[in-house]
Amino acid sequence: MAGEWSHGLFNCFDDFGICIVAYLAPCVQFGQNAEKVGEGSCFLCGLVYFVPILNIIEWVTVRGKIREQNGIDGTACNDCLTIMFCPLCALAQETMEVQNIPRLMSMSRE
Repeated sequence: MAGEWSHGLFNCFDDFGICIVAYLAPCVQFGQNAEKVGEGSCFLCGLVYFVPILNIIEWVTVRGKIREQNGIDGTACNDCLTIMFCPLCALAQETMEVQNIPRLMSMSRE
């Protein structure tokens, strides 16, 4: 049985701190999320955030891993549309999903 996101896409303000970082420094938040799901280092993924096309590909990959590791229903196409039309809300949603899950530990801090 497929699960759902623990926070809705437009529940950005469920955690005000995450919301502020996502809106003021999205590259940092994206890098941290990518590192938490084992997609690479925080710094490199943060840099990828600024590279057009590559950033969308990487972001869809990271969002897909978050969904996969948490049993959340969805597709890469839905992830891409979410990222394209509401990127900062998607970033905050992903961060809230990975922040309190002990099995999603940062690779560099283990």
